[in-house]
Amino acid sequence: MEAVKRFFSSPRFAVAGASNDTNKFGYKILAWYHQHSLPVTPLNPRAAQISLPSRTYDTAPSPSALPSPKQTSLSVVTPPPVTLTLLQEAHSVGIPAVWLQPGTFDDGVLEYARGHFQAVIAGDGGMGGEGWCVLVDGDDGLEAAGVKWTSQRL
Repeated sequence: MEAVKRFFSSPRFAVAGASNDTNKFGYKILAWYHQHSLPVTPLNPRAAQISLPSRTYDTAPSPSALPSPKQTSLSVVTPPPVTLTLLQEAHSVGIPAVWLQPGTFDDGVLEYARGHFQAVIAGDGGMGGEGWCVLVDGDDGLEAAGVKWTSQRL
């Protein structure tokens, strides 16, 4: 839980793999941050904006385009080969903490992440059967980190 507390202690968040497709986890995870009134930037190199019913977010194409990467925790919703390249860039710009959603990593990605970030949430654990997931474990993580949030409509 220490890694989760560190992750949520950042003043900003980003979602790599954010999507306009409401069926994809990249959309659902961005929506979770929005619903919790957390400052979030979607990362998507092919879409200039991601639209939720109540708000449209401008995207950043990559971690290096974030306004304050050293103050941003990164949720990752990309396939393992993309995730490794993404993490290398995220590390190069000083992102301190990453949350690798189930299915986004393999052993090599996990090894890289654990060697290069202050906090890594990934793999076994959490309350869901698939491992750590923002959608399942995020509320408890916010509470553990002492983050005050207000619910916002999607």
